[in-house]
Amino acid sequence: MPVASAKPGKTLLDPKDHILIMIDHQSQMSFATKSIDAVALRNNAALISKAAKEFKVSTILTTVAEKTFSGPIFDEIKTVFPEASVIDRTTMNTWEDARIADRVNSFNKDKIVLAGLWTSVCIVGPALSAIDQGFQVYVIADACGDVSEEAHERAMERMVQQGARPMTSLQYLLELQRDWARGETYNQTVQTSVQHGGAYGLGLIYAKTMFGGAEGH
Repeated sequence: MPVASAKPGKTLLDPKDHILIMIDHQSQMSFATKSIDAVALRNNAALISKAAKEFKVSTILTTVAEKTFSGPIFDEIKTVFPEASVIDRTTMNTWEDARIADRVNSFNKDKIVLAGLWTSVCIVGPALSAIDQGFQVYVIADACGDVSEEAHERAMERMVQQGARPMTSLQYLLELQRDWARGETYNQTVQTSVQHGGAYGLGLIYAKTMFGGAEGH
């Protein structure tokens, strides 16, 4: 019989056990994205960026043809990581760029979290490649987008069939926090949730304004 113990499952994400790779969150890529509203996409990109910064997650930012075609990375990401060196590629599959492989290897972690545009090309490529090389892959579905809902959903299904684990932006933030008694990250997690957590953020504003509610106390 299994025995319960008070510790997290091995497939739950921890700030120290994974690499977040944010791929091609750029203007030109957004113009044809129809599976998610552009405002929601930018909001979710900001949410996971702030989560990664808050919890000191190893993060790789990458673009494709930034200067000649696709434009700069979203301000919502760049302002969170103003000093980051963004890797600009020609490859549609991020994983085929040797600089990305070198950066991944330098972190020495076996879990990869992906978000970006478009799901069916720029996320499927690295997801399947990383899985094939033995990495555990997670995809933040609502920080990705594609030219149609069909394209996004089929891409997500294809990755899941190969073992990728789908999640959402808010789930990513809260999975990193996981215990409201973790005081060192509590305030920033709440602030990020209020700013980008939609109705959940409104609920936090209400609870704290009306009766001083606090989850960890």
